[in-house]
Amino acid sequence: MNKWIQWKGLYHREVARYFKVPLQTIGAPIVNSLLYLLIFGVSLGQSIHLAGGVSYLAFLIPGLIAMSLIKNAFDNSTSALMGQKYVNELQDLRIVPLTIHQIVSSKTAASLTRGLIVGFITYLVGQAFYLICMDHFLPIAAPLALIYFLLAGGLAFANLGIAIGMWSKSFEHVGAVSMLILLPLIYLGGVFFNLANIHPFWQTLSHFNPLFYIINGIRYGMLGETDTSLPLAIAVTFAFLLLCHILALASLRKGSRYLR
Repeated sequence: MNKWIQWKGLYHREVARYFKVPLQTIGAPIVNSLLYLLIFGVSLGQSIHLAGGVSYLAFLIPGLIAMSLIKNAFDNSTSALMGQKYVNELQDLRIVPLTIHQIVSSKTAASLTRGLIVGFITYLVGQAFYLICMDHFLPIAAPLALIYFLLAGGLAFANLGIAIGMWSKSFEHVGAVSMLILLPLIYLGGVFFNLANIHPFWQTLSHFNPLFYIINGIRYGMLGETDTSLPLAIAVTFAFLLLCHILALASLRKGSRYLR
């Protein structure tokens, strides 16, 4: 069988899985975006002033897009693998004519697709709020940079989700990683605040957070402004993507990880 057909089959299977629950895939992100933008962007944002004349609502929208992309790409990879583990279906991947690279790439592509869909929904909701508040749409300053950070950031966390999903023996392990590691990294990555407004200790610590560079890269793509050097953000994001991909491949090579 053609390798492309094999890859496409697994990709379509993964996409069909999360489209069976449209309220979770599409409905929940719309509600989350509405709440974040209403509470932070509109209600609290009026009292927050940023340097350079950028409104807090404009600052918040790219951060929410990055958060939606990262979290959904990660959650999709982990939930797909854990669900297959619970029904002993994941073992079948070891006997089908698929290479490890095909499995990783198809699953990460499906997770990236979900992350991009949710990110786009967040973008549309944000644009609606911005139009109501500012009487015009928020322009995209650097489309190529935006595309790079969306794809690289989404793929990185889709790969990381595979590594965590293969390592975890239960949904509790996945939940612990998501709540105790991923969520703090997202919030401390600059989704809701400007780096210049926090204590110097946290400013220094943020520079060791790969999400800081992804979030700022997406913000640069939309606003043309960033808290760090753009070449550095590009390099760190690529290095983090490469590391996560290596972890995903390594986790799939270990046979014991296919069982609960």
